[in-house]
Amino acid sequence: MKNVKTVHYSSIKELTSKVKEGDPVMILADDYPANQVKLPENFFKVMKQKGNRFYVEYPEWLPNMDMKPEAAKPKYERAVVNSSFFGNTPDSLAILAINGLTYIPVETPNAHIVSARVAGLDHAVYGLPEDTSPLLFELPEYSGLIATTGLSNLVKGRYAPKREWQGIWSTILDYLAPDSNMETPDWTPVIETAFTKHEQLPQNYQKKSIEKGINWFRNARMLVPDGYEDIIKNAYDEKIYTGFLPWSENIPIGDGSNGTFECIYSRIDENGNQPIGIVQRGDCTGETAMAFAAAGKALGLKGNYKIADNLVDFYLNKSVATKNEYGDPDNAAYGLAGWGIISYAWLQANYGDDNARLMLGAVVTTAITGNRDWDYKIMRMLLAQLRTTGKKGFRSDRIDLPQFNAHDWKYFYDRDFVSFSPHMEAYLWACMLWAYDKTGDPIFLERTENAIRATMNEYTDGWRWMNGLAQEKARILLPLAWLVRINDTKENRDMLYKAIDGLLELQDASGAIQEELGMPGKGMFPPTQRNEDYGTAEASLIAKNGDKVSDLLYTTNFAFLGLHEAYYATKDERIKKAADKLAEFLCRIQVKSESHPELHGGWMRAFDYDRFEHWGSNSDHGWGAWAIEGGWTQGWITTVLALRELDTSVWDLTKDSKVGDHHESLKKEMLPGL
Repeated sequence: MKNVKTVHYSSIKELTSKVKEGDPVMILADDYPANQVKLPENFFKVMKQKGNRFYVEYPEWLPNMDMKPEAAKPKYERAVVNSSFFGNTPDSLAILAINGLTYIPVETPNAHIVSARVAGLDHAVYGLPEDTSPLLFELPEYSGLIATTGLSNLVKGRYAPKREWQGIWSTILDYLAPDSNMETPDWTPVIETAFTKHEQLPQNYQKKSIEKGINWFRNARMLVPDGYEDIIKNAYDEKIYTGFLPWSENIPIGDGSNGTFECIYSRIDENGNQPIGIVQRGDCTGETAMAFAAAGKALGLKGNYKIADNLVDFYLNKSVATKNEYGDPDNAAYGLAGWGIISYAWLQANYGDDNARLMLGAVVTTAITGNRDWDYKIMRMLLAQLRTTGKKGFRSDRIDLPQFNAHDWKYFYDRDFVSFSPHMEAYLWACMLWAYDKTGDPIFLERTENAIRATMNEYTDGWRWMNGLAQEKARILLPLAWLVRINDTKENRDMLYKAIDGLLELQDASGAIQEELGMPGKGMFPPTQRNEDYGTAEASLIAKNGDKVSDLLYTTNFAFLGLHEAYYATKDERIKKAADKLAEFLCRIQVKSESHPELHGGWMRAFDYDRFEHWGSNSDHGWGAWAIEGGWTQGWITTVLALRELDTSVWDLTKDSKVGDHHESLKKEMLPGL
C-alpha cells in the first residue's frame, strides 16, 4: 500500500479552514451514540468549493434535508446492503450486525445501507420491507458520503461479519481517495477464537480449555452472590418472562449457595457489552454444578467441589423448586422440580428434559464430590418422572402444575400417546435407563425401550424437531449409547450406529457439526418465515440447509456428550475420531477476549465455521446467536472435556451411585399397586 499521510484537526472548524483542496475528509462520531456531530454552517459549501470528497457520520444536520431531532434505537432492525455500491463484498441484500444500532431518521432515496427488520442469516431472504431507514448514502451534489449512525464504531461495537465490514470500509476509503491504492483495512476483533482454524494446537490445549471454561462462570458472575434477592426481583420482567442485569466486575463472585444465573444474553450494546440473563433454572444449576465438579477433578482443584455441592443443595433442598405441590405426596407433581424459581410462571412449568439434565448434573456431582445428601430426592425425581410418563414411554414436552392439580399420577401414567421428539424425550429416557441399571427394576426399562425403538423406526422424517433436525440427531445418541450398555444386542447397536451415521453426515472436516433443518411442517421453531416475525419467537440460527453454522446451545454440545458416551459404550475408534475432531473444534472456537472478561473462555451459541467467526441469525428471542448458556452449553462442553482428561464417561463415573438404596421405599409410596 502506498504511504497515506493523515492529518488530524482539533475541530471541524479548523478542518474547514486548513484542509487542502482535493484532500479526502473523514469526520467520525467519537461520542456516538450520546452526541451527534455538530457541523459548521459552511461545512458543505467549503467541501464543494475545495473539491473535497468526504465521509461524515451521525451528523446533527444536513443541507436541504429534514432530520428528526431524536435518534432511533430499534429493537429488531439490522443493517442491510441496498445497492451494488460495494461490489460483491458485501453484495446487495447482505445482512450486517451493527450492535447497539442508533441512527438519525432521515428520508432519502437510494441509500447504500439501510436499517430494516428482515429475516435471514447472511441475506434478507424475503427482500426489504417497505419501512426502512437509510444508514449510509451519498450526497452526489457534494461528492460526500453520509452515515446516519456510527459505522466507525465497528471494533468496540463488535460489528459482524468481519469480511463484509472490511469490504464496506475498503469501498468507503476508495470513494474518498480513489487513487490511493489502499490495502484492505484490518483490525484485531475484541472477541476472537482461542485458536485459528489451522493453527497448531499446544500439547495441553484441552486442559487449558477446561480451565478457561470453568473460570468463565466466575468471570461472567454466573454464581449468584449474597444479598441479591431484591436486585434479581427488580430486574425480572414478568411481561417477557426474563430479565437482565448489566455485567460488572463489581458484582461479587458467589459460592453456589444462592444458585446460578442462566446465561450471558445475546444482546450486544454499542460498547460490545452483553448483560447477564438472571433467570434461575434447575437444569442450568445441575449442569453448572457438574461442570465445577468435573473440572475440579480434572484440574486437581478440590475447592470446586464445595461450589458444586452448594449449587445442587440450593436447588434441591433450599429453593422452592421441590416444595409446595412438588413436595406434597398427595399431588401428582410430587417429587418433581420446578423449571425455574424466579416467578410462578417458571415454577409451575415442568419439562421432563430439563428435570433429566438437573438429575444428570446432580449424579455426576455426587459421584465426584462424594456428597450423597441428594440421593433420596434424585430417586424420588426418577420415580416422579416415570409415573408421569405414558404407557408407550413418552411423557410430552411439558406438564404444568395446574394439570398436576387437576389429575392424579395414574392419569399421566396411563396416557396413550407418542411424541417423536428426541429433544424433549431422549434425556429422560437416558435417566430411565440409568435408573434401571442402579435398581434392576424393569419398570424403568420396558416403556423406555419401546419408546426408543418406536422413535428410531421414524428416523428422521417422522420426527418433530425444535430449532433444527440436527439437534434431534444429537440428542438421541445418549439413550442409544446407554441402551447398548444395558443390553448389547445387534438391534440396539444397529440403532446406535444408524444415529451415529446420521449425525456424522453433518460433521465438517474442521470438526464442526453443521446445523440442519428437518421436514417442513415438523419444526416447532423453524427459521423466521416473514420479515415482521424476526425476533418474536425461538428460531433456528440458519435460513436454509447448507448454511455453514454450528449451534452450540441445541446441537453441538449434546452431540459432544453423545459421541463421548457412544465411544465408551462401543470402543469404536471411528466414533472416537469424530469426538476428537469435535473436541479440537470446540477448543479452537472458545472465546478469547482481553477487554471482555465476561465472555473470555465461553462458548457462544452460533459459530460460522466457514468464516471461522461467531455469527448466525440472531432471531431467537430468548437465546440468540451470541448467548452463552451457563448450563446447556458451558456446563456440558466443560464437563465432557474434563471427562476426556479423566478417561471416563458419565456412565462409568456414576456406576457406584447409591440412589437405588431409596428405590424400594419410594416406589411403595409413589407407585402403590405396581
